[in-house]
Amino acid sequence: MSSGSSGGAGGQPATHSLAFRVMRLCRPTLHVDNSPLKFDPCDLLFGEDLFDDPIAASHLPRLLGGQSSAAAVDPADLSYRGRFLLQQPTDSLGLPGLLVLPQAFGAIYLGETFCSYISINNSSNFEVRDVVIKAEIQTERQRLLLLDTSKSPVESIRAGGRYDFIVEHDVKELGAHTLVCTALYTDGDNERKYLPQFFKFMVSNPLSVRTKVRSVKDTTFLEACIENHTKSDLYMDQVEFEPAQYWSATVLRAEYHSSEPSSVLSETFKEPILIKSGGGIYNYLYQLKFSSPDKTQFKAESSKILGKLQITWRTNLGEPGRLQTQHILGNVGLNLINLTDRVLGPFQVWVSEGGSPDEKAVVVNGLQRMTLGEVQPHSSLKFQLNLIAVKHGIQKISGITVYDTVEKKTYEALFEMEIYVDLE
Repeated sequence: MSSGSSGGAGGQPATHSLAFRVMRLCRPTLHVDNSPLKFDPCDLLFGEDLFDDPIAASHLPRLLGGQSSAAAVDPADLSYRGRFLLQQPTDSLGLPGLLVLPQAFGAIYLGETFCSYISINNSSNFEVRDVVIKAEIQTERQRLLLLDTSKSPVESIRAGGRYDFIVEHDVKELGAHTLVCTALYTDGDNERKYLPQFFKFMVSNPLSVRTKVRSVKDTTFLEACIENHTKSDLYMDQVEFEPAQYWSATVLRAEYHSSEPSSVLSETFKEPILIKSGGGIYNYLYQLKFSSPDKTQFKAESSKILGKLQITWRTNLGEPGRLQTQHILGNVGLNLINLTDRVLGPFQVWVSEGGSPDEKAVVVNGLQRMTLGEVQPHSSLKFQLNLIAVKHGIQKISGITVYDTVEKKTYEALFEMEIYVDLE
C-alpha cells in the first residue's frame, strides 16, 4: 500500500507530532519450504554433544520410543552419515505446519472485506490533546466514511504513545482505492494542527464469468464458466442463478452413482466446489423456462434479460467473498402472445421515431413497418426486427409499437430492452 501526506502552508512540509501506520488484517498463510532443512529430533531435545558419550547414545532409542531416526543409529558408530536419511514418510514433506503472518499488504479482490488495523502514533516528547480522527475510503464513484470521532475526540495521546482502531469495508468496486486518514489535534505548543495521510491500493477481479445461452423450443439453457484469477484456491459455497421476472431456473447436475444412500446430513452440509488457483475453472448449467402472467388479454414480450448469478466463496483459511454478476442477456427475440379465446390480428409493428436522430443508437434497417399475421387463441407469434446499431456500448431499444389493424388498437412502448454493441 502506497502512502503520502500533504505539506504545510507555503509548500513547506508540516512538522507533526502524530503519524498514521496502516496494516492490513488478514489471516496467515501456511509456510511451504521447497527445500526444508532436515534435522534429527534428538538435536532439539539433547544437543549434538550427547553423541560424544557412547553410553548415553545407546539409550536414545528407548528414550525416543523408536520414533526418531536415532533409533537406526548404531551406538558404536558416532558419525553423522545416517542422520539425514529419511526414516519416516513424513520426513520428505516440505510443509512444517507453520503459519506465517503476511509480510506485505497483499492483493485485494472485488467481493472481499477489506479490514485494516490503523495506529496513530505520537512520536514527540509532548502529549497531544483533543484528537479528532477520521478514516474514509475514496473511489472513482464514491466516498465512504469508516470512522469519525468528532463527537467523542480522543482525550489525549501521551508522548511515545498511540491510539489504535480497526476499520472494515466491503469492496464493491474495481480499480484504485484510497484510504484517507486525518487527525485534528492540539500539540505541545497548544497549536491546533491538521494531519492528512493517504494510503492507496488497487482492487482486482478475483474471477471471471463467461456465459453461453442456447434455446431449444420453449427451454433456454445457460452455461456459466467460472475462472479463478487469484493465487489461492477458491471453495465455492454457493453459485445460484436468480432469474428475472417470469423466468424459472433449475440447476442441472451430473448424476453420481454411489453405493451409500444419500442422507439428509449430506444434503444439508454440501461439500464446497474447489476451483484451483491461477486459472482453474468450473462449469454450471441451468435450465430456464419462461412463464407469462395471465393478467392481460394480449402482450408483447422480450426474452432478453435472463437474470443474475450470486456467487459466494471462501479461501484456504475461510476468508469469505461474494460477487453478483450484471444482468445475463439471452438471445434477442420478440413474441406476441394471445391470451384470449379469439383470434387477434393481423398486426403492424414499428419503432417510434421520438427523439433526435443524432441521439439514436439503434435504427431500423429496411421497411419501417412490419406486417404480422393473425395470432390464434392462446398461441404466440415470434418475429424479429431488423435493426442496426450506430453506437457501441450498452444501448437501449425503446418505442416498439404494436397495432391491431382489425380492432384499431395500439399497444405503445410495451417494453424496453438493453443490448451490448461491440466494436468488432
